Amino acid sequence: MTDATTLVILGAGGDLTSRLLLPALGQLLVREPDRAVRIIGADREEWTDAELATVVRTAFASMDAEDAAARVDVTYVRTDITQTDDLRALTAGLTGRVALYFAVPPSVAAACISTLTPDMLPAGTMLVMEKPFGTDEASARELNRTLTALVPESQVFRVDHFLGRSTTLNLLGARFANRILEPLWSAESIESVDIIYDESLALEGRAGYYDRAGALVDMIQSHLLQVLAVLAMDEPASLDEVDFRAATGAVLRATAVWGDDPAASSRRARYTAGEIDGTAKPSYVDEPGVDPDRHTETLAETVFEVRNARWAGVPFRLRSGKAIGTPAREIVVHFRPVRHVPQGLTGSFDGAILRFSLGPDRMALELNLNAAEDPFELERATLSAELGEGALKAYAEVLSGVLDGDPMLAVRGDAAEQCWRIVAPILEAWQRDEVPMDEYVAGSLGPEGWPAYR
Repeated sequence: MTDATTLVILGAGGDLTSRLLLPALGQLLVREPDRAVRIIGADREEWTDAELATVVRTAFASMDAEDAAARVDVTYVRTDITQTDDLRALTAGLTGRVALYFAVPPSVAAACISTLTPDMLPAGTMLVMEKPFGTDEASARELNRTLTALVPESQVFRVDHFLGRSTTLNLLGARFANRILEPLWSAESIESVDIIYDESLALEGRAGYYDRAGALVDMIQSHLLQVLAVLAMDEPASLDEVDFRAATGAVLRATAVWGDDPAASSRRARYTAGEIDGTAKPSYVDEPGVDPDRHTETLAETVFEVRNARWAGVPFRLRSGKAIGTPAREIVVHFRPVRHVPQGLTGSFDGAILRFSLGPDRMALELNLNAAEDPFELERATLSAELGEGALKAYAEVLSGVLDGDPMLAVRGDAAEQCWRIVAPILEAWQRDEVPMDEYVAGSLGPEGWPAYR
């Protein structure tokens, strides 16, 4: 058995815990049966140890991890995590490797963090945060100051499950282990990059959070910029947390809105009433809990540039939206056409396109090849490979790093601040109504005039 980790779940009665965190833990323990974990759940509910254990067993069962549930010691402590005495009682007596997981809304997490003091935390305690990390650059910086006054930065885990997605990690192998790609991975050969994550899901009862965030903050600021950083980074010396996060952080520091023109380099829209997979959906503004006066977008598209020698002049288009019919979820690398084609060849001369699909995980390379009927005519052909989902789901991959004390797949504090800095000009332009709010029918591919990614 490896040394046991005490996972203290703050917000043990919440949806995040039962829907994502515990199933991920169950899958991880099936995959790594020698790993030992003790769960302490904390919440305001009048629960017993047995009631929390039932929640754990149910969540584990969803991942066929019933046997793993029997190996986990479960304790419940009724706690108001914003109160000093309750927090001190919760953490008293904890020893060994300890991870405090803030499975609570951001405002509650911030209140708890401001209540904690270093003497409450055993040596080596890891603090695990869910997005969003602040509400702007200044608040993210202040949150980081508070966190690092409690524990060193290496013990702060800002969770971004996109960094644990097998497709994101597959970028590393494709780029750095293939001579056919690595020498071409720059503005010399790459014309543009698209990172798209659209969903068929509509609001689905998340107005309390989503209506204050919108697609830009919820997905582009929080997730897709991290994917951009992995795709565009220089080769790190190693894949440890220092080298890897230094490489991705350098990309984010060099990233800015395309042409410093947020109005011309961004679009926004929200869905109107429509139908998705045979189910009628109301307009976003008519969804329960939505305030139409907030002008929250459900689809956002932005263009950024990475201002360094490798990527200068290459547009990175990031897009994410809800209620999209047949949604695209992929990273698309557009290579430049060859400089010259010999006379006598006809047909397609477009540049190659490399696609990484984000579920099902697949890599596909579109090339110009000789046609079967006429070898002097070129036509498009696609070479593809199934990459598989990986042994662990994204949340389990990230949770593995938490339990190991390895923050490689966590967002570093300065990176969280940079992501807010990058999108700030766009948010400000939108607040000034410099960018129109377009509309699209739920279940469509997006507004008329926008690129259709399917």
